[in-house]
Amino acid sequence: MNSKIMKFTKVVSIAACCAMGYGAYAQTPPDSIPTVSLDNVARHGFFYAGGEYVGDAGRETMGGAMYVEVMVPKEIQHPYPIVFLHGAGQTGVDFLQTPDGRPGWAYDFLDMGYVVYIQDFPARGRSQYVPGVDGDMNIRNAPNIEQIFTASAATADFPQASKHVQWPGTGRMGDPVFDDFMRTQVAFIGGRQAQLTIDANVALLDMIGAPVILLTHSQGGWFGWNIADERPGQVVAIVTLEPAAPPIRGVDTTNVVYRERGGLAWGVGNTPITYDPPAGDASELQVVIEDQADGEGLVPCYVQQEPARQLINLTHIPVLFMNGEAGYHRIFDHCLAGWLNQAGVKTEYVQMEDVGLTGNGHMMMLEENSAEIAEYIGGWLENNLD
Repeated sequence: MNSKIMKFTKVVSIAACCAMGYGAYAQTPPDSIPTVSLDNVARHGFFYAGGEYVGDAGRETMGGAMYVEVMVPKEIQHPYPIVFLHGAGQTGVDFLQTPDGRPGWAYDFLDMGYVVYIQDFPARGRSQYVPGVDGDMNIRNAPNIEQIFTASAATADFPQASKHVQWPGTGRMGDPVFDDFMRTQVAFIGGRQAQLTIDANVALLDMIGAPVILLTHSQGGWFGWNIADERPGQVVAIVTLEPAAPPIRGVDTTNVVYRERGGLAWGVGNTPITYDPPAGDASELQVVIEDQADGEGLVPCYVQQEPARQLINLTHIPVLFMNGEAGYHRIFDHCLAGWLNQAGVKTEYVQMEDVGLTGNGHMMMLEENSAEIAEYIGGWLENNLD
């Protein structure tokens, strides 16, 4: 064989071997990139729910649509899927993976045999934001995140802060877990967020076409009540984790006193909801404040004057309301739970340390005992639905 041909053949063979070697190596991500096993996932898809054309004639664009992922386990063991709603500044990432790389609640509930739906609210994350239509954007800064979510024991001054021990890592800037969590924080809008999210979730439930379980957190808790109010026949249970609260007025969590502003004008949110007798405006709700709080570190609650108006579209829906031992919500969450029960909504209010889940803050689905919390929720759902 010609020596030049032999030399060329040898070079090609070496290059091919190197390519195969590098290819095999490149197929496996390094340990620094977390991955989740899909062994129990039969199907995985994504789609968008809701939305409409907005903007001036001739310059229309789609607005208000919501990104949704769906995952189906290999063996469906429960008749009702779970629809996850996240909090302000968050996305569906909160339920997909913890910031220290563990599988998120979506996979915990898949392992229990639930179909799961995970969303990014309209104008949030992978759902389009329309400039000039959706309003101004806000984003949380790292010191604020440290105080209210990740390092309350070291940085916050509300009464329960010192009990916060479940966040993985230090919860401070520069800690790798915290830094990864901050990378998940996104910009979010104000006033239009509620109605956009409620409308998109109503469209989602219509697409699903069957009863669901709503699992809501923080800001998403407010939206969950309205979604169930709009589609009461399609919501069989609500699990809510420190939902938006308290009723009527906001709270100064440092001094454990009410502020002049804030709070949920409609008791469970700031968007109109169906009461019986009807209330055309939130100001028609007749409220009084309790004479004293239920305990130390708690505010007295605003309650309805009796006979209390009933949230008639929610009275058939069992609610699990979970409150962490170490979060700022401990100061006032009992007031929202009380409001719900007074309005006829069968609400089980669980202070998590009472069931062996200690030291949790507001972002409990990301904390070190997240799998144990999911297991508790799964047990409650089985006892109350299946």
